[in-house]
Amino acid sequence: MSAETARFFDTRAAYTMFVNATDEKSVVADRVGAELEHIVVSHPGLRVFDAGMGDGALLTHLMRRMHQRFPFIPWLVVAKEISIEDVRQALARLPDRFLEHPEMVFVVTNLPFRDAPALADSNLTLRRVSLEGSTTREFTDQIESLYPQLAIDWEVMTSAVTGNPLNVHPSALVLYRQDREFLVEPLIPRPGETGFRYDLVVASQAYRARTPVGRKVKTVLVPLAASLAPGGRLVGVQARGDDPGLEIIRAVWPDEDPFPFRRSAILAEAKQQLANEEGLIYPALSDEQSIFQFRLHTMPSVETEHIGTSSVVAAWNAATYVAQIDEKRLAEATATGGYLEATRRVMEQHGQIWWNDEAYLITRKPRFYHPDPTESGGSG
Repeated sequence: MSAETARFFDTRAAYTMFVNATDEKSVVADRVGAELEHIVVSHPGLRVFDAGMGDGALLTHLMRRMHQRFPFIPWLVVAKEISIEDVRQALARLPDRFLEHPEMVFVVTNLPFRDAPALADSNLTLRRVSLEGSTTREFTDQIESLYPQLAIDWEVMTSAVTGNPLNVHPSALVLYRQDREFLVEPLIPRPGETGFRYDLVVASQAYRARTPVGRKVKTVLVPLAASLAPGGRLVGVQARGDDPGLEIIRAVWPDEDPFPFRRSAILAEAKQQLANEEGLIYPALSDEQSIFQFRLHTMPSVETEHIGTSSVVAAWNAATYVAQIDEKRLAEATATGGYLEATRRVMEQHGQIWWNDEAYLITRKPRFYHPDPTESGGSG
């Protein structure tokens, strides 16, 4: 397996530490949630697709914002995730969401990007579960009872070509509240039904940063953009660099360039590959509109006094996670111990550690379109 085809996979410990040591999930949810103001929902409800659910932390934050914006509108939320560990953690977050927003259909699938938005696979197993009761405890018990079957449905094998996990059983789980079935019935996917179109598509860190731009656009963004409904908005988020997190990386690997493709390159390639897809727009976002930061959580005393080893390790873990450093090089660097002092120096220099992300948009013209001067078709 070549370095070019190898994909970054975080360990569970690294991912968990990253999520708990930074505010990345809530900050990205805020940026994505800002696009809700531009969405006009049509019957039968709001449709959202998450192109990489993970443990559901980002999606849960986003759904809180969705409820604030659309409290009485039914939703269809479809999420792609191949990791059964992440699926379990994400499902464990759902009882609170079903309590706050009862008119919701939630779908999680292990299909690849090319098929997941449309749930388009002739061999797809579609499990439809209506949750009884009206309390989070009742919902939790019923969701947890599904785990043994999901462990079978989400079985994976390793691709001999890329090393990526592939599903053995194309599967999707559909959840909704039984007492709201009449209201959400038009949004419930049925076997053989495909071609769903979405008002909002979330593509946060949906590809490896070093993957050639043509490949990541073809594999990820083309099927996602094609799934947009009239007036729909795809929000892409990727790491940008030029921040203390990257300084930590370059203190150990001076020539490291983990984020070679800026949003302008991504959108220029997407515009070319999607040339035959009618009605797509590529808004030209300024840096002020696009770039935002997330931070490492630290105690106030840490910022002014001696920086403890635990904070240094958290900063190092987050920096290497964001930069997608592979396990082999990570093991080599940590074996020497010099990474701790390098990280501490960057922390002392800046007081806080933060990372820059950048967002980009692909939108589809609404049914009744009035041109916006900022939507020039530029690449941003």
